[in-house]
Amino acid sequence: MTIQLRPRHPEKAHKADSAIPRKPKWIRKKKIESAEYYETRKLMREHDLATVCEEAACPNIGECWSKRHATMMIMGEVCTRGCSFCNVTTGKPDTLDAFEPGRVAAAVKKLGLRHVVITSVDRDDLEDGGAEHIAQTIRATRHQNPGTTIEVLTPDFLGKGEAAQAVFEAAPDVFNHNLETVPRLYPRVRPGARYYTSLRLLDDAKRANPQLFTKSGIMVGLGETLDDVRQVMDDLRAAQVDFLTVGQYLQPTPKHHPIDRFWSPEEFAQLEQIARAKGFLHVSATPLTRSSFHADEDFAALKEARQMALAKGI
Repeated sequence: MTIQLRPRHPEKAHKADSAIPRKPKWIRKKKIESAEYYETRKLMREHDLATVCEEAACPNIGECWSKRHATMMIMGEVCTRGCSFCNVTTGKPDTLDAFEPGRVAAAVKKLGLRHVVITSVDRDDLEDGGAEHIAQTIRATRHQNPGTTIEVLTPDFLGKGEAAQAVFEAAPDVFNHNLETVPRLYPRVRPGARYYTSLRLLDDAKRANPQLFTKSGIMVGLGETLDDVRQVMDDLRAAQVDFLTVGQYLQPTPKHHPIDRFWSPEEFAQLEQIARAKGFLHVSATPLTRSSFHADEDFAALKEARQMALAKGI
């Protein structure tokens, strides 16, 4: 009997293929598979946990897992959205696992993480978009790991009212929500989301707790211009976002959004310079920057930048 596997991206099946261009030399990375890499993978399997590292085909997985850093992806492996850039499976998710927060907390303890990033799929099928489940995961992780700082990368909770308040009240150390791209490209890149809803979420997080670090990221190479990116930076600073990440979009399959172009390392350096001049406390802008790449080092830099700003009376 032949088993029919559920297609990973059913919403993209009708789309014409787009050729995936050869990556320039500054994008290519050597495959890293150390003993620590396999130990991290084994630990994720033992605790029945998904990681965005695998599901989103992150190019940095070898480096991160070899340092025993893995970004937990909670609420299942199936997303209710169908963003044109994303490699996470789209479809109808399973019911929430009430024991997942405890498993995440136990994995963080075994990995000995000083800083952990917890992200999730979009769960538009849930009344609160999964906000309470995220909050429970924060609380469970903090209970088992009181010395670990916690960063959450959340959905936008579109149409879920005040659901995000549950996440704010759980008091993560960093609240991250990615804008992903410039507003002009939302209809094609992030059709299930609204640019100003995402901005408002980041602004609400800072208003709920001014001491909370807020963070957001975008990709370049989707068809945006430098002026588009500058405007996004201004919008994020108006929402008092502290930390900006900018990375190169890499096309997962021929059915995904085509790459418009590869931005050069020099252009990324320019983006970092522009962002710092606009007042972000910390900026990571490189071709291989991803939301959780080097998150522990970035969090340390973020705290130091805030202390320096306070000392200067900024």
